[in-house]
Amino acid sequence: MQKVMVLGASPNKHRFSNSCVKSLMRYGYEVVPVGIREGEIAGKPIQLNRPQIKDVDTITIYLNAKHQEDYYDYIFNLRPRRIIFNPGAENPELMEKARKKDIEAVENCTLIMLNSGDF
Repeated sequence: MQKVMVLGASPNKHRFSNSCVKSLMRYGYEVVPVGIREGEIAGKPIQLNRPQIKDVDTITIYLNAKHQEDYYDYIFNLRPRRIIFNPGAENPELMEKARKKDIEAVENCTLIMLNSGDF
């Protein structure tokens, strides 16, 4: 089972990051929601700050580029295989840095990727 971190997870049910956590769970992925607000999504607590998580396959980002800068080192220390930049989270600088570290960097919508079987 692949472990997927949702960076920018929100307890607000109207946010795409919230829907993403639920969809990933429905598809059988081990999901780690990480955000800046306490709460939970479908019974999963949102982890705050920068939790040290092992064996992260994919990080799917729901933060705009400006808010991502503080997470660069954190993301690279987790050593994911792939980073997905959802709409509104596009970041050419982080994509380039990731590719230089042999991390797949994709601009796409995680929800659409799941529904189409491309995840």
